[in-house]
Amino acid sequence: MSASITIKAAIAAHQSVITQLDTFTPQIEALSQKMLHCLQTGGKIVWMGNGGSAADSQHLAAEMVVRYQTERRGLASIALTTDTSILTAAGNDYGFEYVYARQVEALCSDKDIVIGISTSGNSPNVLRAIEAAKALGAYTAGMTAGGGGKLAQLCDLVLAIPTTVTARAQEAHILIGHILCELIDQAYANPTS
Repeated sequence: MSASITIKAAIAAHQSVITQLDTFTPQIEALSQKMLHCLQTGGKIVWMGNGGSAADSQHLAAEMVVRYQTERRGLASIALTTDTSILTAAGNDYGFEYVYARQVEALCSDKDIVIGISTSGNSPNVLRAIEAAKALGAYTAGMTAGGGGKLAQLCDLVLAIPTTVTARAQEAHILIGHILCELIDQAYANPTS
């Protein structure tokens, strides 16, 4: 297959998935409202995932803490993917499936929103952390793909991208994340609207 055919096929597949995201408008709006309420009442937004989803978690936490597009105060958000001492200690002492759950136990409360990103919806460490968050009374959301896997059964709100191709799902996840950041930016820029 030539490079140009590969490129055109990837772009077409991307566009096909992205154009289907408008069906998620009510869920994205609902999640943005939950996130805004969480931040305004002293909670924080907690993100986690593995591989590319770990990178997306860090990316989105940074957009909230530093800024997205609008000058505003920093917002409470953290990615559980970043502290190598905690990750390696929890992985060594309890097993890799508990690297996020242990952090949720220590850092989260019922004021928080915990967002798990897993394209399969079956990542054991994300599932354990969502279970831990639910036990604390935190609101839980999942970004996944295909049928949503086990994550779809656990979370209060799920955005299951209609694809089984990991790359296309991750592209949709980061777009949704950016939309959430933009909606929150707008709320802080226009506090009475």
